Amino acid sequence: MARPRVFISSTFYDLKQTRVDLDLFLDQLGYEPVRNEEGDIPYGKEDALEEYCYKEIKSIDILISIIGGRFGSESKKHDSSVSQMEIRAALAENKQVYLFIDKNVLSEYETYLLNKDSEIKFRYVDDKRIYNFIEEVKLLRANNNIKGFDTVSDITRYLKEQLAGLFQRFLQEQTRVKEVNLIKGLEKTAQTLNRLVNYLSDENKDQAEEINRILMISHPLTESVKNYMNVKYNFYIEGLDDLTAFMKAYSYSLQEDEPFFDPYVFIRESSNTKHTITISSDLFDDEKRLKFCKKTDWNVDWCTYSVEDDEDDLPF
Repeated sequence: MARPRVFISSTFYDLKQTRVDLDLFLDQLGYEPVRNEEGDIPYGKEDALEEYCYKEIKSIDILISIIGGRFGSESKKHDSSVSQMEIRAALAENKQVYLFIDKNVLSEYETYLLNKDSEIKFRYVDDKRIYNFIEEVKLLRANNNIKGFDTVSDITRYLKEQLAGLFQRFLQEQTRVKEVNLIKGLEKTAQTLNRLVNYLSDENKDQAEEINRILMISHPLTESVKNYMNVKYNFYIEGLDDLTAFMKAYSYSLQEDEPFFDPYVFIRESSNTKHTITISSDLFDDEKRLKFCKKTDWNVDWCTYSVEDDEDDLPF
C-alpha cells in the first residue's frame, strides 16, 4: 500500500539527531520519510547533486523543514542555501510545508527586523541570510506554517495534531464529494423529468387521460378502499359517481340522508352485521371530482372502516 512521502529538509551536522528522531517518528505513523543521507534520493550524473533534491520534491506529499542556526550548504546557482531552495521548490509545487525554527533563532529574528540594514553580528545564526529567508517565508500569503521549537518533542507533538487534522479534512472532503455527486445525480434526474414533462405536454397531450388514470390507481383513497374491501385487482376513481358505482357493486349504498353529504357514508348490511366506510368530502372538488393527493399528505381519518354486530337479533 502506498504511503504518504515526507521530505525532511534541514542542515545536516547540527540537526543530525533531530533528523533521525523525525525519521523514526514518521515511520511509526506509517509515513515514508525521505532523507538524502539515507539514500532515499536517486542521484544521476547529468545535473548537480542539489538539483536531484529539488526534483525529488515533485514526488513527495509533505515537506518538513527545520531551521537552526547554521546556514548550511550553499546552492551553486542561487544566493541561498540548499535547504532554503528545497522549501522554495516545495512551495512552487504547492506541497504541504511545515516549517520549524529554533526558538532562539525565532526570538532573535525580531532583533534582525530592527537592525537588518545594519552590519551587526547576530548571536544565534552564522549567516544573516537565514533571517532574510525567514522574512521571505513570513511574507507568504499561504502555506507559511511556522512553529518555534526547543526540542524534537515539540516538533513531533505539533506534527501529530497537524497530520490528524489533515486526515480529518480528507474525510470531510470525501463526504463533500459524495454530496456533490448526489446533487449532480439529482440535477440529471430533474433534467430527465423536465424533458419527460415537456414531451408529454407538448407532443402527447392526448395522453393526459392515461396519465390521470395511472395517478388515480395509486391514489391513497383507492388503496384504502381496496384494503377495507379486500379487492385484489387495480381500479381507479375519477369522481364521486365512480366511487358510488364501485361501492354499489359490492352492495354498499350511499346514505343520502347525511347532512350535506359531509362526510360520505357507505353502508353494507348482511345478516346481523353492518359494514361502514366513511370518506371525507374534502377529497372531492366542487364538481365532485377526486382531488390528487400524495401519500405523504394522506390523513388516515379521511377514509375509515368499521363493523358493527346487531346483538339484539341473537337468539337466547
